Amino acid sequence: MQQEKLAALHKKFDQINTSGLKKTATQAVFGHGNALSDIIFIGEAPGKSEDISGKPFVGASGKFLDEMLTSIKLSREDVYITNIVKYRPPENRDPSKDEIAACKAWLHAELQLIQPKLVITLGRYALNHFIPDVKIGEVHGKSFTKNIPGLGEQTFFALYHPAAALYNGNMRETLLKDFKKITRLLKK
Repeated sequence: MQQEKLAALHKKFDQINTSGLKKTATQAVFGHGNALSDIIFIGEAPGKSEDISGKPFVGASGKFLDEMLTSIKLSREDVYITNIVKYRPPENRDPSKDEIAACKAWLHAELQLIQPKLVITLGRYALNHFIPDVKIGEVHGKSFTKNIPGLGEQTFFALYHPAAALYNGNMRETLLKDFKKITRLLKK
């Protein structure tokens, strides 16, 4: 039942979305996973592999995310994974404020439907969407509770984006260490 509601939500928002990225992307990349999950992972935007497959985090970053999930005895079937922007920006550039704004209602509708216990932001764009004016380098591995208009009180956990580990070997250990805190946060 919940999965069907989520599928209908994606279909509706893909039809009404006004993002200019629709013109350059192959397709929308819907959130994917367990619609009854206690955890939602939110990344920045689809990359090339995601644009082709229509699923989030299937490229190299996704493989590392899968590895981190396994490290805490979870899999993609246990969680829900989405992005703040649902269409790939050309050349994998950063999404603009307008592109993020065009997908905001869609992202917030996903959160309202799933009602997770924990929202895990992957990278600065996802973090700053909900908690502006903080730097990922200063708050990674930390949780925040914040009242978001239309969503109510949410608990956020800030992580570096898995892609950071692909370019910086030291970041891999930091991400794995931070990731292990998720289990404790869920028990609270």
